[in-house]
Amino acid sequence: MALALFWPLAATAQPPFVGEARQDIAPDLATVTRFARTLGLTGQLSVQRIDTGVPGWSVLQEGRTVAHIGSSWEISGSLGYSGHPLDVLIAVPPEGRIIGAQLVRHNEPVLTLGISDDDITAYVQGFIGYDLTARTGADTRLPDIISRATVSTGVLRDSILRTGRTLAMARGIIPGGGVDRVSFRPATWQDLLDQGALAGVRVSMTTAAQALQGAKVPLRPSDRSFLHIWAGVIDTPTVGANLLGQSEFGRVIGALGPGQVALLVASTGVQSHRGTDWKKTGVFERITVRQGSTTWQPTADDYRMIRKLALDDAPNLREISVFALPARIDPTQPLTVEITATRPAASGPDVTMTTTLPYALPPALRMDVAPPDPLWRQMWTAKRLHAAVVAVMVAALGGILLAQESITRRPRLWRRLRLGFLAASFLVLGMGLNGQLSVVQVVAFLHSLLNGFHWETFLVEPVIFLLWSFTALGLLFWGRGVYCGWLCPFGALQELTNALARRLGVRQIAVPQSVHERLWVIKYTLFVAIVALSFYSMTDALILAEAEPFKTAISMRFIRAWPFLLFVAVILGMGLFIERFYCRYLCPLGAGLAIPAKLKIFDWLHRRPQCGRECRLCETQCTVGAIDAIGRINPNECVLCLRCQVTMNDGAQCPILKRRARAPQPQVSP
Repeated sequence: MALALFWPLAATAQPPFVGEARQDIAPDLATVTRFARTLGLTGQLSVQRIDTGVPGWSVLQEGRTVAHIGSSWEISGSLGYSGHPLDVLIAVPPEGRIIGAQLVRHNEPVLTLGISDDDITAYVQGFIGYDLTARTGADTRLPDIISRATVSTGVLRDSILRTGRTLAMARGIIPGGGVDRVSFRPATWQDLLDQGALAGVRVSMTTAAQALQGAKVPLRPSDRSFLHIWAGVIDTPTVGANLLGQSEFGRVIGALGPGQVALLVASTGVQSHRGTDWKKTGVFERITVRQGSTTWQPTADDYRMIRKLALDDAPNLREISVFALPARIDPTQPLTVEITATRPAASGPDVTMTTTLPYALPPALRMDVAPPDPLWRQMWTAKRLHAAVVAVMVAALGGILLAQESITRRPRLWRRLRLGFLAASFLVLGMGLNGQLSVVQVVAFLHSLLNGFHWETFLVEPVIFLLWSFTALGLLFWGRGVYCGWLCPFGALQELTNALARRLGVRQIAVPQSVHERLWVIKYTLFVAIVALSFYSMTDALILAEAEPFKTAISMRFIRAWPFLLFVAVILGMGLFIERFYCRYLCPLGAGLAIPAKLKIFDWLHRRPQCGRECRLCETQCTVGAIDAIGRINPNECVLCLRCQVTMNDGAQCPILKRRARAPQPQVSP
């Protein structure tokens, strides 16, 4: 089978997500041959590059198109959980079913979960045979998302399906849906006006003078423009990228929220469509968008100023604005943009004039079938029970911490709540819901911030998202101990096994304070090393992140090769003699959480002036060594177990309370 690659002599403007060199993503001979064999094709084939509209390649045989190939990175701009591109080549014949899916590259943190590249490759190939022409949800022959790699494989699934549907829509295999946010072709200002991508209306000074009769300062009639205004939805690259230029268009679209679309309003003439009052009130009172019974006025949060259009033949515009239309405005349905002009009257109320601009998205810029729900919504629907369980647990923990004054005055109640919650964290959050946070997620978040943050990526896993959200809030209120001391399944396992060891009489090892403080260096060094190494090699960073035993003990439920099991056994064994040994000295996640915990704005743990001077009982009873010799609590090490608060409030333990109880009571005169 022979293969020839044909490339156009001059490249046209690129769609929004093309940022990589084409030779890095082009299908090679072996890939095209494998895709063609799925169709039973033999003989000579040729592959032709397509740059206009949705980019990709067409596979030809004897001048007939037998398949279309697209790159998920080039078409969908798919980013993985690591914040780096996910690229899958997808082949679709004119019949509309996927005949080929090849994983080209990924940097996902699946190695730390015991999932190999072969597992991911097999998962991707499981989409072969999926019918893109079927109604969404009708074809259930989709590979199941891999447990323990829910986010990464979920993003892969969403990327493959969206890329396949977009490719099929662009090649006329299946009808599209909603606003066409992919197609691009060069266009001039006049081209956009001719196809209805922009609607315009002009009001002369003469017309305005008649409408604003009675103004304190009358307008002078003339043929000059009082207001010449244009408006249109610019989400389609053919409109937005031509008008704004690729960079500015990318920033505008990237700033949109779920369900929002970008509406451009541009004008020239005497009248401003923006005015200046919005700078004080935050509302653009001159602008109103109407659609049926829905009325909307943009606010300062919805606004982005554009200084100049990228088109050479665009008129000399006085003001250019882009507003983010809310989800309740349907861009595929007709709408009206109204601009209100107000002038003080010579007597009586102000005189006003409203300029009405009807707009309808032209058929060439829309798709006829609504796209499927975003993956993160599908996952929240499927895991709503899991999310509810996590919500109940974090709400219960919030209640415990807010009611700590009352709870710590009842040692038996505190002990039962403490052990009960830790058991729930290990059994429910950990073994049941796989809700174990990891330093890998911190690394992924940092890379996402640098490479293009997308909320949707982190929303894919509801359990992890809720835990991180509560942990972030807890860092401000209580410090790192909210997660490390209560919600971490592996931390709970350590404390529970140590409690059992104490009950069985296992003697505890008291680490000298000088050694204790020096051992802290290990976890902070490990955290910095993992983060720094991730910028050089994500694969190497994930291997170093195996210093976390969470994957073996929680994510994989102890089903792993013996070296990993031995590592966990050693850590838990040390924890029998030194409570939370791993948390104290080795945990890079705890070190990472301790850094932003410096922003803690409340101090809920009480100390007395005598603490560390006259009494050091709390210091000796703190099982993680978070209290220094002068009674201060180190928030970087405290796991918020509340043991010190119980001791302080227990008249049978606290020497200060004992002394107060022995002091003679003052006699009251009759």
